[in-house]
Amino acid sequence: MTHVSKRRRGFTLVELLVVIAIIGVLVGLLLPAVQAAREAARRMSCSNNFKQLGIGMHNYHSAFKNLPMNYGGTWHSNGGNDNTSNRGRLSYLVGLLPFVEQQGLWENIANPYQVIYDDGSLGNLYPAMGPVPFRSDYAPWITEVPMFRCPSDPTVRSSGLPGYTNYAACHGDCFWEQTEVGIHEDGTRETDGGWGEINCKKYARGAFTARHFTHFRDVLDGLSNTMVAGEIVVDRGEKEITGTAIKAENDMQHVSPGEWATRAGVNGTMVDPERPKFYTQRHSEFNPDDRGRGRQWANGREFSTRFHSIRPPNSYNVMRWWDNNGMWSASSRHIGGCHVLMGDGAVTFVTDSVDTGNQAALPLQEAGRGLGEQSPYGIWGALGTLASSETASLED
Repeated sequence: MTHVSKRRRGFTLVELLVVIAIIGVLVGLLLPAVQAAREAARRMSCSNNFKQLGIGMHNYHSAFKNLPMNYGGTWHSNGGNDNTSNRGRLSYLVGLLPFVEQQGLWENIANPYQVIYDDGSLGNLYPAMGPVPFRSDYAPWITEVPMFRCPSDPTVRSSGLPGYTNYAACHGDCFWEQTEVGIHEDGTRETDGGWGEINCKKYARGAFTARHFTHFRDVLDGLSNTMVAGEIVVDRGEKEITGTAIKAENDMQHVSPGEWATRAGVNGTMVDPERPKFYTQRHSEFNPDDRGRGRQWANGREFSTRFHSIRPPNSYNVMRWWDNNGMWSASSRHIGGCHVLMGDGAVTFVTDSVDTGNQAALPLQEAGRGLGEQSPYGIWGALGTLASSETASLED
């Protein structure tokens, strides 16, 4: 009997290396496409978050006939402290909570809140509407609301710190004393000719004005032509120009945006020439944990929940004083621009190259420039004003 043996031939080393090389090439080709698809999904999710905020704003306006106040709340009375009121510092996001399916969180804020520690002992009893928005033992302020975060922003807060946000209110293209707009933390109105409410309100050219309500009827340029909110990045504590701010000199009333940057060192020593998206150092008074961009969703102050339509998206932030009165830019982790929310609820992606007009024009008091005058900052500035007879749109 004859036995026939069949010899099995395996892969040679050369063939195996060729197969591995082909797989490596395919992975190299597919990986960028997968990453791009993931970012596209995150960007769509971010847009949807903004869309829900827009619907919430319209529902809020339907209920109260005005938009929620940015930098409002309960007043600081004589003999009080940071625990007895929120000093009128709450952001517009607080008022939106029951209109964006956060009724439970809103109920905690709208009623007195007793702090109970892990050992069962009692802490502060906070009044309705809570304490100042940076209190870390007040549970509502340290609650992270997923809808307030952009999925493309990887910044993760440490336990016990206030919740973050990537969605800021538009305060227009001018910032002459716009932190409080003439209303003090005790609710009284300033009557000084320069610092008072009457003068300051002239320069409140955006959809939101600190400590004042805005009505849709105030938006004379049309809701579809006016931004109400825009994206900001959360400060990662890494000296990014989009996430932190540099302090300029105090006397900046007659200085252009470009000169602001020069005096703050942005156009010179403060930006790393090898990494132009980063400063060489942080401002010494800026601790990112309590004053970083977007690090307190409940705080209506400039660094947390405001932006101006002066510098283009993803530009630097320059402040006149230690945490307010300055150019605070829109920004995002998306490539090439950021989302903005228009007054009619539409969500639009604005590129970094959007027309910003005359950057030599003064952002503070310039021959009385206030409500009614067209923005000098191009399409971007026009979209940030609500009553200047401008019809510029991103399709122009």
